[in-house]
Amino acid sequence: MRNKFEQSASFLAILLILGSSVAASRLFAASPERGTLNPEAERQGYTLLAGRNEIEAGAKKEGRLRVMSQFDPRTNKAWISAFKKRYPFIDVQVEDATGTDPQQRLLLELKSGRPTGWDVYDIAPDFHAEYLPHIKKVDILRMAAEKVLAIPAPMIDPKNRNAVSIASSAHGIAYNRNMIADERLPKTWDDFLKPEFKGRKFLVDTRPQGFAALAAGLGEKWALDYARKVAAQEPVWVRGQSRYFTSIADGEHSVFHLAYHYSCVRTAKKVSTGALGCKVIEPVPVRIQNFLAVNNSAEHPYSGLLWIEFLAGPDGHKIIDEFEEYNTSLYSAGSKLAKLIEGKKVSVNSWETIQNSDKWQRLVIEAFGFPTAEK
Repeated sequence: MRNKFEQSASFLAILLILGSSVAASRLFAASPERGTLNPEAERQGYTLLAGRNEIEAGAKKEGRLRVMSQFDPRTNKAWISAFKKRYPFIDVQVEDATGTDPQQRLLLELKSGRPTGWDVYDIAPDFHAEYLPHIKKVDILRMAAEKVLAIPAPMIDPKNRNAVSIASSAHGIAYNRNMIADERLPKTWDDFLKPEFKGRKFLVDTRPQGFAALAAGLGEKWALDYARKVAAQEPVWVRGQSRYFTSIADGEHSVFHLAYHYSCVRTAKKVSTGALGCKVIEPVPVRIQNFLAVNNSAEHPYSGLLWIEFLAGPDGHKIIDEFEEYNTSLYSAGSKLAKLIEGKKVSVNSWETIQNSDKWQRLVIEAFGFPTAEK
């Protein structure tokens, strides 16, 4: 039987847990400005902040913000500076979360119930479904529709309503300008199936994110059939892309199929010879990414909403274009990516299809015949 000290300690622990739960539940507590949710959103437990004043007043009381970011450190630094000019009462701390390891590690912490201290996540599409139970149910979609938050509606998850995609990745062609003339470059994706491109004439990434984007617009059947035909062309199989752009610029290879356009442009700027070319062809495959959401246990949720709004807006996207050209959202009017695809046919792996990405990539790899990347 436990002694009185053990019983008291257990009781105190329970009180602390309950206290923290109550404190968390009071975040976004009822206020005179609170709007009325539709019955379905209310049933699902969403919160709606109907007034801009409530958000900014709450952020002033919080005074701090701690966020994760998958963007370039230069982008983060510029964001912090611009955000502080707009909201000088918020002290922002941004930590790098690039790669899969930080996101997987955070997921383990969240699932264990341990407090993380983060207010805003930057979630990769691959982990979106797993993060959903740990995202605060604040109805960002409705707040954007009612002009409480200035966020373009297409950036917001229409089903879950509480995550915002602030970036997109377009796929195109990377090529060596000295090895292949402009008139010989593929003008459609089917051009890669011509006889002159058979036999180790182009690179293909064994992580087929571009194929998934094509499947979203042209259909799964088309994408799998196309993957088989690409494999029959006997391309050079690789894993990853950035280092191969340099090899293309150096003349080791001539063309990269379904290359990340923004990575190609970034490398091309560093190549003094000007040999690396970057081009998009129709339909332009585009994938939404970088999903921002407020942590369910965030200590500074109001500040988090202002941060997400700022990054999704024109000032936040102007900074992305400055340091990570073409890595903006396709839904950001005036961004370089939006201008690049303007008037073109696009195939978008959007909120409606992104959940199929893993399945499509797996099926495409099977259609490839399980290739092994060359070293």
